[in-house]
Amino acid sequence: MSGLIGGMAGCHLLGKGYQIRSLNRRIVSGVESFQGDIKDLDQILPAFEGIDIVVHLAAYLGEKWQDHLDTNIIGCYNVFEAAKRSGVKNIIFGSSGATQKFYENEDPIKSITEAEWDKVRNMDPLILTHLDPPRPDNIYGASKVWGETLGRLYSDEQGMSVICIRIGRVTKDNVPVDARHAAVYCSHRDINQIIEKSVCKIEKIKFEIIYAVSNNKGRFRDISKAKEVVGYEPEDGIKEWPLKDL
Repeated sequence: MSGLIGGMAGCHLLGKGYQIRSLNRRIVSGVESFQGDIKDLDQILPAFEGIDIVVHLAAYLGEKWQDHLDTNIIGCYNVFEAAKRSGVKNIIFGSSGATQKFYENEDPIKSITEAEWDKVRNMDPLILTHLDPPRPDNIYGASKVWGETLGRLYSDEQGMSVICIRIGRVTKDNVPVDARHAAVYCSHRDINQIIEKSVCKIEKIKFEIIYAVSNNKGRFRDISKAKEVVGYEPEDGIKEWPLKDL
């Protein structure tokens, strides 16, 4: 809950009457809070006792391999393993569209992310779905593929219910900063909604991958599965770029 999305989602769920427990490297005020580093399994285990649902949103987005290894690889494994050892059967994993970001180097998605609408009109539309192969363009995206694969493993092997949410671009100011971000923009209301609805539906799910993006003009990620699986209906979206209004 010390991060942008975790903080918003935790406070949103708290306001909806859910009992929230946070796990961070530092204490978070206002909720029951455990302090620990997710690269240390024994250190984080106590935070999972008596929990119904884990919403795993910790991630490292930078360029240092060691930090990817500690947080996104080892840390992610530790979260799933701690859940298993504590008898937690429900995990919502914060994945990313970065699992398929290399597709953005090719048309028509390339032109969409550059808001070159005249080019886009002359091309066959392409919507990426969870069935399209992963194509990360960096270690961060590859590490999120690892997290999704772990989710599938623990679902199949341990009988856990797992939803992987490929989260679009969420910004602190709640507005996109460029054309590419406008295509994958996810508003504060929409990310809170899809996490809450995933919490409500998780016990009925075996394993699913869904996308969290708003209803943007340049949206190329499929949200039909999110609508089907958890009832997601985006409330916001970028209607034009360059930005005129929300």
